[in-house]
Amino acid sequence: MTDSSELQDIQKPGLGLALTPVVLTLVVLGIQLFYFGDFTPHIPLAIGLAITGLVGIKLGYKWKNIEEGVFHVIHVSLPSVSVLICVGMIIGVWIASGTVPTLIYYGLTILSPSIFLAAAMILCSVVSVSLGTSWGTVGTVGLALMGIGAGFDIPMYWTAGAVVSGAFFGDKVSPLSDTTNLAPAVTGTDVFSHIKNMMPTTIPAMLIALAIYFVAGFTLIEDGDASFERINTITTTLNANFSISAWLLLPALLVIVLAVKRMPPIPSLFAGVLAGAVAAMIAQGVGVHDLLTYANSGYSIETGVAAIDSLLNRGGVQSMMWTISLVLIALGFGGALEKTGCLESIIKSIMTKVHSFRSLQTVAVCTSMSTNLVAGDPYLSIALPGRMYAPIYRGMGYSTLNLSRAIEEGGTLMSPLIPWNAGGAFVISALGLGIANGQVENLLYIPLAFACWLSPVIGIIYAQLGLFSPRATDEERQLWKDQGEAIADSSTIEPTAKS
Repeated sequence: MTDSSELQDIQKPGLGLALTPVVLTLVVLGIQLFYFGDFTPHIPLAIGLAITGLVGIKLGYKWKNIEEGVFHVIHVSLPSVSVLICVGMIIGVWIASGTVPTLIYYGLTILSPSIFLAAAMILCSVVSVSLGTSWGTVGTVGLALMGIGAGFDIPMYWTAGAVVSGAFFGDKVSPLSDTTNLAPAVTGTDVFSHIKNMMPTTIPAMLIALAIYFVAGFTLIEDGDASFERINTITTTLNANFSISAWLLLPALLVIVLAVKRMPPIPSLFAGVLAGAVAAMIAQGVGVHDLLTYANSGYSIETGVAAIDSLLNRGGVQSMMWTISLVLIALGFGGALEKTGCLESIIKSIMTKVHSFRSLQTVAVCTSMSTNLVAGDPYLSIALPGRMYAPIYRGMGYSTLNLSRAIEEGGTLMSPLIPWNAGGAFVISALGLGIANGQVENLLYIPLAFACWLSPVIGIIYAQLGLFSPRATDEERQLWKDQGEAIADSSTIEPTAKS
């Protein structure tokens, strides 16, 4: 721990100095991504961490102080890294077991191309609510849906957009989700009130996204002979290389049942790995050594059909290392920015411009988005604005449920739309979008993940109109007093017309 005597001479960064590592990192990142056309943001973020360290030393910190901040944030997020490892194993083993091929086979034979995108979003929403993890949903059901979409000759970015919309929205309203519990925890509300208060933005965003996917399915996707020939080729090849059976869906069903019973995500996912391994040995005749290889290095097959080979040759712990290394560096950068006070200084400077509930709610959403953009960490994008803005909401007399909704939408939902964020990096890797290999057109999944970005937009509109913006109840005010919560001076705050 940091000795208090070592912190006596430490200065707080001014706005200009606080912005320096942020701006320089974005410049280096922009050069790497757009000038060199190289989508590997690891080194620019590492350079950003180094710049932040130099800023911290200038402010009076010793390196070991900054290091504490870096490793604290990484430590807090290690469960998410563990989920990534489990998902990597699941992908490799479930392909070998026939679970993923069975999902793809049945999806191609049951679903219609016209309703596929809408069905994909709904399915991912249901699974994500059940599992409480968007990452687990993307890496399992999402991967199978990418295969079905390929069979229907639907562009990858459309399928990925529907998967991300469903998976991250399901995560947002699941009481089993870590971010859904983190948002009310840092703002002093309870999780079920928090979920209920998100419905006014969640339901319209989901309905609008569903309508768009339906329209896209019926107008952009043709049920032509070429599509059916492609589907027949894929299903025939899957039948030739795997034993296809409904009972092979049991590993996926097991994970969902364990999640519904509120088992922790990591044991639930690992149970799915073991169930998949048993299914692989029984149904596909896979040996133990091959299973260990698939779990570590991913599944490998040569069917002679390029579409199937590119889809099924994936998974394993090692396939997640690109994402894990990016997540760790991004988290370290975010931890350094928080430890040196740079993020706090930026947010405080923003707070001086806030004089109404309308502006406060908008700024809270945008701050979570910006923290996601800069720090690359969805947890920090929820925790930091939640801690910083809660006293202002109390001072205005507004329920902090408004804040928990704002940071959930700016944090959880925007995470998968930022490619160098932990969420975005995982989506790109798990769904095999191939961005690092030059398939940058697949970044179109970002605007096509309608439900993710529509929700914060709707929330900001509500704030401007004073709709669904609850004031604090007498019980909530009393709770603030009983718990000694900080309440900011509201003398400079302008009243809002509606509540």
